[in-house]
Amino acid sequence: MPDLTRRSLLAGAAATTVLAATASRAQTDRVAAAPDLAGKAILITGTSSGFGRLGAEHYARAGARVFATMRNMPRPEAEELRRLATSDDLDIHVIEIDVLSDEQVERGVAEAMRINGGPIDVLVNNAGIGISGPVEVQDMEATKLAFDTNVFGAHRMARAVLPGMRAKGGGQIFQISSQLGRVIVPYGGHYSATKFALEAMGEQLAYELVPHNIEVTIIEPGGYPTEVWVNRNIYTGALKERIAPEHAQGYPEVVARMGTEDGSGRSADPMDVPRAIARTIALPQGTRPLRVPVSGGAIPQTAINEVTARTQLEWLGRSPQLGPVMRAVHN
Repeated sequence: MPDLTRRSLLAGAAATTVLAATASRAQTDRVAAAPDLAGKAILITGTSSGFGRLGAEHYARAGARVFATMRNMPRPEAEELRRLATSDDLDIHVIEIDVLSDEQVERGVAEAMRINGGPIDVLVNNAGIGISGPVEVQDMEATKLAFDTNVFGAHRMARAVLPGMRAKGGGQIFQISSQLGRVIVPYGGHYSATKFALEAMGEQLAYELVPHNIEVTIIEPGGYPTEVWVNRNIYTGALKERIAPEHAQGYPEVVARMGTEDGSGRSADPMDVPRAIARTIALPQGTRPLRVPVSGGAIPQTAINEVTARTQLEWLGRSPQLGPVMRAVHN
């Protein structure tokens, strides 16, 4: 059994201070050199755009071997990444994975392990979608798609990589959550519900994987100007066309705005997220935080993160069976 006191970050105010400092660095240290990630094999989902695409290039330039996965191949984004890998001599391998497909997840992870010559070191569960609107107007098609992508997709990926990580004796999993995985904005569809679930799954995995030296970090971005707004409008627009009148009539003004979100006013640098992930990967084992807020503005969830860590420790920290893993993650 490995040392179960391996984490050095304190729960409560100390943890909040560390997380806030990490977010602050992400906002101000925009030109710092990337940490050395040589020797790391990193698999990322959802690399056609946004944090996933930026991360694939960033980690590769830092020396990592990157498995950039995306759905619906062949597609121009995949070819662009392959050309970049060739022209800049980057160790990037583009693999098709739709996180909605058990078969593609298993096949894609197996292919990454084959190329790597063994298990991967880091999984970045980045693929996700948003569908806006009141909860009542979310039909089952939209609801199932949101949960299948944001929650079940991350679960499929974790199950696919964990046997290899355990056999290797360690690894890291990043869950790309959101501020809205801890706080709630009305009329956001099931986005918060899925991200709350992703956060809970990530924290539970963190406890359960302590004996296997596999660490879990939940990244909590604020709003960034990525393709997520374009994709959200596509999904939301399709839902808007399907809304039954008896559900739409309760929210006429909100429904009228559905599918017209505009993220162009946001100026925060999306590279904040890949940089925060790279810094976390490079930290010594045992010092990586469970949660890392990353934001170009307010960080409303820090108090929630603090109180939940304290509550977990006060509730189960003294348990003979569960206390050691709780303290390993939070202390």
